[in-house]
Amino acid sequence: MPKLKTRKAAAKRFRATGTGKIVRRKAFKNHLLEHKSADKKRNMSKMAIVNERDAENVRFMLPYL
Repeated sequence: MPKLKTRKAAAKRFRATGTGKIVRRKAFKNHLLEHKSADKKRNMSKMAIVNERDAENVRFMLPYL
């Protein structure tokens, strides 16, 4: 059986938690931050769990996750 290739773009964006859930970074924290409140920016710094409908696709991209 040949080895499966990991999609490197996905490997840089997602990682698994100890319980096997997949986490991602939140959007909208790259630029245009002046008008956003500190609370909003702090909340966007936290990791978010990938939706269960999308998690299956992410697992296909990361076969050894």
